[in-house]
Amino acid sequence: MHIAKKIESSKVNRPALRLVKTQDLSRDEWLEVRKRGIGSSDAGTAVGLNPYQSPLELWMIKTGRDGDMPKIDPNDETSPTYWGSLLEPIVAAHYTKRTGNRVRKINAVLQHADEDKSWMLANIDREVVGANDVQILECKTAGEFGARLWRDGVPDYVVCQVQHQLAVTGKGSADVCVLICGQEIRVYRIHRDDELIARLIKLERQFWHYVETDTPPPADGSESADRALRYLYPKDTGNTIDFADDTEMSATFADLVNLRADIANREELESLLKQKIQEKMGDASVAVFETGKVSFRRSKDSHGIDIAKLLLDQPDIPERYPLVKPGNRRFLIST
Repeated sequence: MHIAKKIESSKVNRPALRLVKTQDLSRDEWLEVRKRGIGSSDAGTAVGLNPYQSPLELWMIKTGRDGDMPKIDPNDETSPTYWGSLLEPIVAAHYTKRTGNRVRKINAVLQHADEDKSWMLANIDREVVGANDVQILECKTAGEFGARLWRDGVPDYVVCQVQHQLAVTGKGSADVCVLICGQEIRVYRIHRDDELIARLIKLERQFWHYVETDTPPPADGSESADRALRYLYPKDTGNTIDFADDTEMSATFADLVNLRADIANREELESLLKQKIQEKMGDASVAVFETGKVSFRRSKDSHGIDIAKLLLDQPDIPERYPLVKPGNRRFLIST
């Protein structure tokens, strides 16, 4: 029994393989390498815990179906990704200042050493040097919206990312250093959890099976899944598909119709309650209650162009400046 445990432990802690060096890779080449497996930043998405991306959208990327989907521009200064990349060295430097731990970059995509987990890849922000209690540093930045996800500690999708890194590298613990709203540094320690890693690997393997068999994973109701479906099936054929004898799909349709009716009733009730408060407020700007408050203020005047008058004065404008907007598939319900 003790021998078996010792053998299993040594197998778990095998160091990662260096799949490819990243020093001379372009961004496009690096993205192509990532399609060869599930990276650490993909882990939370693959198991359905990433609030920013669905498994379906990730599947489209891994299977090369994302050609027409909007891409993150690494030079877009309004993108959180841009600022995350720009501030990563600053976060790492402040981590060293805060903890005294020295760090260095690993310029390689790492791969799990076990052949049956070769699809597990990892990019490590920094390796911690000379510390016995921690080996990996993950750098994060969070803006006003993202900071909400850090109120109770490290978000689940980041925990998955770090445990994935520990699984690939065989290391024992990692620090997550996050810069909150550009002015607050927090450091969290995450220890290796072999039970969690086992569950993570099982779920990730299920996702990778979808990729290997070219089978789309189920949609999860997120905006990301909605976006992925629209790009996966951008056009309709004009054909009619009959689900009348499909009990599961007929039940799904009935649930959707009932849910929409319930939502309509609740929206009507919401309007009634809101109007009751507005009526009592009169011309007041703010109303305070036992558990919160509401504001009822007039917004600033906006300025625009009166298109109708413009077209009366210059009716040839549509011909001189034509614009064709691609149509979108609309989901309409009839009962």
